[in-house]
Amino acid sequence: MQFQLQALSAQNLVETHLLEACDEAEARRQAEANQLTVLTIAVANPTKTFGQGNRFSLVLFSQELLALLEAGLSLVECIEALQEKEANPLAASVLAGLFKALREGERFSAALAQQPVIFPPLYIGIVQAAEGTSELPQALSRYLDYQIRLDEIRSRLISAAIYPSILITVGGGVALFLLGFVVPRFAAVYQGTGRPMPMLSQLLLDWGQFVAHNSAAVGLGLLAGLTFAGWQLRLLMRSGAWRSWLARVPGIGERMRILELSRLYLTLGMLLEGGIPISTALGMVSGVAAPTTRTHLAAAAIAIREGEMMSDAFDRNALSTPISLRMLRVGERSGQMGAMLTRSANFYESETTRWIERFTKTFEPLLMTAIGLVIGGIVILLYMPIFDLAGSL
Repeated sequence: MQFQLQALSAQNLVETHLLEACDEAEARRQAEANQLTVLTIAVANPTKTFGQGNRFSLVLFSQELLALLEAGLSLVECIEALQEKEANPLAASVLAGLFKALREGERFSAALAQQPVIFPPLYIGIVQAAEGTSELPQALSRYLDYQIRLDEIRSRLISAAIYPSILITVGGGVALFLLGFVVPRFAAVYQGTGRPMPMLSQLLLDWGQFVAHNSAAVGLGLLAGLTFAGWQLRLLMRSGAWRSWLARVPGIGERMRILELSRLYLTLGMLLEGGIPISTALGMVSGVAAPTTRTHLAAAAIAIREGEMMSDAFDRNALSTPISLRMLRVGERSGQMGAMLTRSANFYESETTRWIERFTKTFEPLLMTAIGLVIGGIVILLYMPIFDLAGSL
C-alpha cells in the first residue's frame, strides 16, 4: 500500500514523500528511520490500491482464498501462499500485513480491519460472524455470490446505456458538423441571391452566417459548454445526486426505488444468513445505501431496537412494497428472515431486468427517430431555397 506524507526533514524543510508500507504505523516508522518528522499522512490514491494493474479485486482475492481453504490449507498457509505467488508489490505488501497479523495471533477479521481502505466494513463483518461458527468458506462463498449478482445488475444497466450513448454521440456530432461546417457554406451561396426564403431556412442561414463570422468564439463557447457539462456530470456521479435526479423522472423514479430496495434486501439477506444480528446488519447496510434510504434505515433500526417488528418498521419507513412486506412477515413467522429478504431481492431483480429490456426496446427506436428528424430537418431547411428556385423556373 502507498502512503503520501508531508514531513519535516532534518534541515526543517517541508517535503512530500510516497512510501510503500503495509499500514500507517509502518509508514511512520519508515519516515522516522529516515529522520523525518511526520506532519500529515494519508493513503495515496485509495481507489487504486493494489491487485491486477493498480486496482485490488476483492472478488479475486476471495475466490483464491476460498479455493485454498477448500483444498484443506489453514488460513495462515493460504495467506502465505497468496503472498508468495503475488508479483505486484502493492498486493504483496497488503498480504504481508495480513500474514504478519495472523502470525501474531490476531483474528482474521481484526487483521482485515487494520486495512480499512482495502477491506470494507461489510466484508469484515461477514468474516467476523463466520469466525464464531468456523464457517469462513461458506461466508466467502456467500459474499462471492452477492458480488456476482451486484455486478450482473450493474452490467445490465451499463449495457442498456451503451447503445443510446453511442447514438446520442454520433447524432450530436453529425448535427454539430452540419451546423458548424455545412450551413455556413450554404449561407455564403444564398447570400447574394436576393430571393425571399422560408422563415426557418432564413433563421438557419442567419445562424450559418454568424458561425462563419465568429467561428473562433463559437468553437470556444462550444468547448467551454461541453467541458462544463462534463464537469457537472462528474460531480453528479461522485456526489450521488444523480440518484435523486433520476428519482424525480416520471416512470423511472419508482424503478430506481425498486432497484435500491433490491440491493438493500440482497445485502441484508446475505448478512442475516451469515449469522449477523439484525441491528448490527442494519448499521452495516447503511454504508452502501443511498442517502435517502440511509435516513429511512436509521429510523427503522431505532424502531426495531425498541421492539417493533421488522416488517412493520420497514413498512412505516417506506422500505417495502406490498409483495416484499408479505415476504417479510412470512420470514418473521418462519424464522427465515435472511432467506425471505434474498427471495424478495430475486423477485425485484427479475422484474427490473424485464423492465430494462422493455425500456431499451422502446427507447432506442424513439431516440433514433428523434436524431433522424433533427438531422433530416437541418438538411431539408438547407435545400428548401433550392427547391423554391427550381419550382420558379
